[in-house]
Amino acid sequence: MLAGVDEVGRGCLAGPVYTAAIILDYDKLFALDHKTLDLIRDSKKLSANQRNKIIPVIEEIAVTYAIQSASVQEVDELNIIGATFLAMNRSLSSLSRKPDLTLVDGNQEVKGFKGKQKTLIKGDGITYTIAAASILAKSARDNYMKEVGANHPEYGFESHVGYGTKKHMDAILEHG
Repeated sequence: MLAGVDEVGRGCLAGPVYTAAIILDYDKLFALDHKTLDLIRDSKKLSANQRNKIIPVIEEIAVTYAIQSASVQEVDELNIIGATFLAMNRSLSSLSRKPDLTLVDGNQEVKGFKGKQKTLIKGDGITYTIAAASILAKSARDNYMKEVGANHPEYGFESHVGYGTKKHMDAILEHG
Protein backbone atom coordinates (compact mmCIF):
# COMPACT_ATOMS: atom_id res chain seq x y z
CA MET A 1 0.00 0.00 0.00
CA LEU A 2 1.57 3.21 -1.24
CA ALA A 3 0.15 6.49 0.11
CA GLY A 4 0.74 10.02 -1.10
CA VAL A 5 0.33 13.13 1.02
CA ASP A 6 0.40 16.80 0.05
CA GLU A 7 -0.59 20.18 1.44
CA VAL A 8 -2.21 23.34 0.16
CA GLY A 9 -2.16 26.76 1.79
CA ARG A 10 1.36 27.08 3.18
CA GLY A 11 1.98 30.17 1.07
CA CYS A 12 -1.31 31.87 1.86
CA LEU A 13 -1.88 34.98 3.92
CA ALA A 14 -5.29 33.82 5.13
CA GLY A 15 -7.06 30.60 5.95
CA PRO A 16 -6.16 27.13 7.18
CA VAL A 17 -3.65 24.69 5.69
CA TYR A 18 -5.29 21.65 4.08
CA THR A 19 -3.77 18.25 3.43
CA ALA A 20 -4.89 15.09 1.72
CA ALA A 21 -3.57 11.56 1.92
CA ILE A 22 -4.55 8.88 -0.56
CA ILE A 23 -3.87 5.29 -1.52
CA LEU A 24 -4.69 4.58 -5.15
CA ASP A 25 -5.77 1.32 -6.76
CA TYR A 26 -3.12 1.14 -9.48
CA ASP A 27 -5.10 -1.36 -11.58
CA LYS A 28 -7.95 1.15 -11.80
CA LEU A 29 -5.52 4.07 -12.26
CA PHE A 30 -3.75 2.54 -15.25
CA ALA A 31 -7.04 1.38 -16.78
CA LEU A 32 -7.97 5.07 -17.27
CA ASP A 33 -7.76 6.49 -20.77
CA HIS A 34 -4.76 8.78 -21.42
CA LYS A 35 -6.86 11.96 -21.53
CA THR A 36 -8.24 11.26 -18.05
CA LEU A 37 -4.91 10.06 -16.67
CA ASP A 38 -3.33 13.30 -17.90
CA LEU A 39 -5.59 15.26 -15.53
CA ILE A 40 -4.00 13.62 -12.48
CA ARG A 41 -1.09 16.02 -12.08
CA ASP A 42 0.04 18.95 -9.94
CA SER A 43 -3.14 20.73 -8.83
CA LYS A 44 -1.58 24.13 -9.53
CA LYS A 45 -1.41 23.21 -13.22
CA LEU A 46 -5.13 22.47 -13.46
CA SER A 47 -8.03 24.85 -13.83
CA ALA A 48 -10.85 24.67 -11.30
CA ASN A 49 -13.01 23.01 -13.99
CA GLN A 50 -10.34 20.38 -14.65
CA ARG A 51 -9.99 19.68 -10.91
CA ASN A 52 -13.77 19.36 -10.55
CA LYS A 53 -13.85 16.93 -13.48
CA ILE A 54 -11.09 14.66 -12.15
CA ILE A 55 -12.10 14.55 -8.46
CA PRO A 56 -14.89 11.96 -8.92
CA VAL A 57 -12.44 9.82 -10.90
CA ILE A 58 -9.83 10.08 -8.13
CA GLU A 59 -12.45 9.15 -5.54
CA GLU A 60 -13.45 6.15 -7.67
CA ILE A 61 -9.89 4.82 -8.09
CA ALA A 62 -8.90 5.40 -4.45
CA VAL A 63 -8.55 2.53 -2.03
CA THR A 64 -8.92 5.16 0.69
CA TYR A 65 -8.36 8.89 1.08
CA ALA A 66 -8.70 11.55 3.75
CA ILE A 67 -8.71 15.34 3.71
CA GLN A 68 -7.88 17.24 6.88
CA SER A 69 -6.77 20.72 7.91
CA ALA A 70 -5.06 22.74 10.57
CA SER A 71 -6.88 25.88 11.63
CA VAL A 72 -5.62 29.44 11.49
CA GLN A 73 -5.23 29.28 15.29
CA GLU A 74 -3.09 26.13 14.97
CA VAL A 75 -0.97 27.84 12.28
CA ASP A 76 -0.46 30.78 14.66
CA GLU A 77 0.43 28.46 17.57
CA LEU A 78 2.62 25.94 15.74
CA ASN A 79 3.89 27.99 12.76
CA ILE A 80 3.02 26.95 9.21
CA ILE A 81 5.38 23.96 9.10
CA GLY A 82 4.13 22.57 12.40
CA ALA A 83 0.53 23.07 11.35
CA THR A 84 1.22 21.37 8.00
CA PHE A 85 2.66 18.31 9.77
CA LEU A 86 -0.31 18.29 12.14
CA ALA A 87 -2.75 18.28 9.21
CA MET A 88 -0.69 15.64 7.36
CA ASN A 89 -0.74 13.40 10.44
CA ARG A 90 -4.49 13.88 10.67
CA SER A 91 -4.93 12.90 7.02
CA LEU A 92 -2.65 9.88 7.24
CA SER A 93 -4.22 8.63 10.48
CA SER A 94 -7.69 8.99 8.92
CA LEU A 95 -6.95 6.53 6.11
CA SER A 96 -8.89 3.27 6.48
CA ARG A 97 -5.80 1.26 5.44
CA LYS A 98 -2.28 1.70 6.75
CA PRO A 99 0.27 2.41 4.02
CA ASP A 100 3.49 0.41 3.71
CA LEU A 101 5.21 3.54 2.39
CA THR A 102 4.13 7.17 2.31
CA LEU A 103 5.37 9.51 -0.41
CA VAL A 104 5.58 13.05 0.96
CA ASP A 105 5.63 16.06 -1.34
CA GLY A 106 8.63 18.21 -0.48
CA ASN A 107 11.94 17.76 1.26
CA GLN A 108 10.83 17.04 4.84
CA GLU A 109 9.38 13.89 6.32
CA VAL A 110 6.16 14.29 8.28
CA LYS A 111 7.24 14.81 11.88
CA GLY A 112 5.33 12.59 14.29
CA PHE A 113 4.24 10.07 11.64
CA LYS A 114 5.41 6.57 12.59
CA GLY A 115 5.22 4.94 9.15
CA LYS A 116 7.93 4.58 6.53
CA GLN A 117 8.29 7.76 4.43
CA LYS A 118 10.07 8.98 1.33
CA THR A 119 10.21 12.66 0.41
CA LEU A 120 9.93 13.77 -3.20
CA ILE A 121 10.67 17.37 -4.14
CA LYS A 122 7.96 18.43 -6.62
CA GLY A 123 6.38 15.04 -6.00
CA ASP A 124 3.01 16.27 -7.28
CA GLY A 125 4.63 16.42 -10.72
CA ILE A 126 6.36 13.04 -10.37
CA THR A 127 3.85 10.56 -8.98
CA TYR A 128 0.12 10.10 -9.47
CA THR A 129 -0.34 9.38 -5.77
CA ILE A 130 0.93 12.77 -4.59
CA ALA A 131 -0.76 14.52 -7.54
CA ALA A 132 -4.13 13.03 -6.56
CA ALA A 133 -3.61 14.15 -2.94
CA SER A 134 -2.67 17.62 -4.22
CA ILE A 135 -5.89 17.88 -6.22
CA LEU A 136 -8.11 16.76 -3.33
CA ALA A 137 -6.44 19.17 -0.87
CA LYS A 138 -6.54 22.15 -3.24
CA SER A 139 -10.18 21.65 -4.13
CA ALA A 140 -11.20 21.30 -0.48
CA ARG A 141 -9.27 24.40 0.60
CA ASP A 142 -10.45 26.51 -2.34
CA ASN A 143 -14.07 25.55 -1.61
CA TYR A 144 -13.61 26.47 2.05
CA MET A 145 -12.10 29.85 1.17
CA LYS A 146 -14.95 30.57 -1.24
CA GLU A 147 -17.40 29.92 1.62
CA VAL A 148 -15.40 32.34 3.81
CA GLY A 149 -15.52 34.81 0.92
CA ALA A 150 -19.30 34.73 0.90
CA ASN A 151 -19.22 36.04 4.50
CA HIS A 152 -16.40 38.52 3.83
CA PRO A 153 -16.84 39.67 0.21
CA GLU A 154 -14.62 42.72 0.71
CA TYR A 155 -11.51 40.49 0.64
CA GLY A 156 -12.18 38.72 -2.67
CA PHE A 157 -11.38 35.23 -1.37
CA GLU A 158 -13.44 33.70 -4.19
CA SER A 159 -10.73 34.75 -6.65
CA HIS A 160 -7.42 34.52 -4.75
CA VAL A 161 -8.41 31.99 -2.02
CA GLY A 162 -6.08 33.64 0.48
CA TYR A 163 -2.89 33.96 -1.56
CA GLY A 164 -1.04 37.29 -1.45
CA THR A 165 -2.22 38.71 -4.75
CA LYS A 166 -2.37 42.44 -5.38
CA LYS A 167 -6.15 42.32 -4.92
CA HIS A 168 -5.74 40.59 -1.56
CA MET A 169 -2.97 42.95 -0.40
CA ASP A 170 -5.09 45.96 -1.37
CA ALA A 171 -8.07 44.52 0.56
CA ILE A 172 -5.89 44.02 3.65
CA LEU A 173 -4.67 47.62 3.45
CA GLU A 174 -8.25 48.88 3.09
CA HIS A 175 -10.08 46.59 5.55
CA GLY A 176 -7.40 45.36 7.92
